[in-house]
Amino acid sequence: MARAAASIQGVIGGNVEFGTAGGSALLPITRGLPMTFLFTTFDRANFSLYVKPQIRSVQELKGKRIGISSFGSGPDSLLRDFLNDQGIEGGRDSTILAVGSGMERFIALKTEAVDAAMLSPSAYIMAEEAGFKELVSFIKQGGHVYLQGGIITRNNLLKSEPALVEKFIRGSLKALLYAQTNRLQTIGILSRVLKIKQDIATRIYDEIRPGIAQDGIVNEEQQRKSLTPFVERTGSKDLPPLQRIFDFSITRKVLADLKAKKWHPSP
Repeated sequence: MARAAASIQGVIGGNVEFGTAGGSALLPITRGLPMTFLFTTFDRANFSLYVKPQIRSVQELKGKRIGISSFGSGPDSLLRDFLNDQGIEGGRDSTILAVGSGMERFIALKTEAVDAAMLSPSAYIMAEEAGFKELVSFIKQGGHVYLQGGIITRNNLLKSEPALVEKFIRGSLKALLYAQTNRLQTIGILSRVLKIKQDIATRIYDEIRPGIAQDGIVNEEQQRKSLTPFVERTGSKDLPPLQRIFDFSITRKVLADLKAKKWHPSP
């Protein structure tokens, strides 16, 4: 599985037809990249902000170093948006450092290269074992709309191969519905694919489950909220037309078809 940036490059370069990306895809699309967001696995961010034990409040992040994956990434925008809501300007009041993947962010925290880090579930389990504490859980907060595990494709593919796009969305939607309704089986899949112990897979599933999008679709209000922090970073005061960024029509069509056929995910 490629990182979001590589996934976006692969799709736009024609090396693959579809990519998985979240908020990181929205910034280049708002800037004119000819791609469309078709489906999302999550509508809340699977990230928590972990800190050194001596940091007891968000305000104590002033003057501290916070690790993210890369500048312009989803976690970067999510963090800056959150800090701004708390009266802290990321990059000025707190230093934001691009330190890499989830494991690399955990290592940066453990080696004291940063004082805090945006971590995903697999990494923050390790952080807790190492004595660090969760300061903010974005998935539990629920106040920030963040699209993660989304499906993107080139605009021209939507026109040239609509049957292929629909087939891919159908498989993705079935997998999403399966994960929602088959907890134990999905935990087993996570354990095998990620090569982790069953108890860790259970913790990861239970942590991410509240953020799973109900049917792979977000409404227009959620779309606007997900775009706002990225558009603000471009210096624009107005959101671009939503239909230029999102197209959930295929997902809606597939969902309606599955319901008409009374399809249900079996264990």
